[in-house]
Amino acid sequence: MTVVLCGSLGSTAAMWSPQTPVLRDAHPFELPGHGSAPVVDDVTVDSLAGQVLDSIDGTFSLVGLSLGGAIAMRVAARAPERVERLVLACTSPRFGEASQWRERAATVRADGLEAIVDAVLGRWFTPAFGDVLRWREMFLSVDREGYARCCEALAGWDGGDDLRRITAPTLVIAGSDDPTSPPEHAQAIAELVANADLAVIDGAAHLANVEAPGQFNRLLEGNL
Repeated sequence: MTVVLCGSLGSTAAMWSPQTPVLRDAHPFELPGHGSAPVVDDVTVDSLAGQVLDSIDGTFSLVGLSLGGAIAMRVAARAPERVERLVLACTSPRFGEASQWRERAATVRADGLEAIVDAVLGRWFTPAFGDVLRWREMFLSVDREGYARCCEALAGWDGGDDLRRITAPTLVIAGSDDPTSPPEHAQAIAELVANADLAVIDGAAHLANVEAPGQFNRLLEGNL
């Protein structure tokens, strides 16, 4: 079975390293300016979904987290015949107000990712998580313009219509302590998708796949 992984804003394919034991042959999709992916001009959730669809042949299962979850929603709604199973993790039907994303894009363009890294890590992980430095370095490796353009993609996105069009069997995962996409957002997603189950991982924040890999991986094994 082919599995495609779509990750968070500010991450590279390295964010999925905790899933290697259960997804050795998965295909990570990297956002523009993140990891090895170049910065591109046209960055919307729809254009990113098109890149995912163009990057792989045939049918596949899809795991999306945060912005990657938004992309996964669009892929599953746009090409339902291609998506066998879907996991939407630590994501939301809509990520706050458009103005906050445009402001963040402007901050990063002016002052770099260093200006926001501590705030972002405070949302990615609970205070109990001890391996922050590795993920801080990953975040700071991202191209500032690539990050800013992905912020602007989130500013223009609302997934309500996409969720109603998803037909693939879907698992929605939330971290109990996620301030960005709290469990009530996951519940809202599960209510809009026709064939969805909901799981909440206790003690995890936004990057639940990193903070609680054992629980996250067991959920993947049971649903992919």
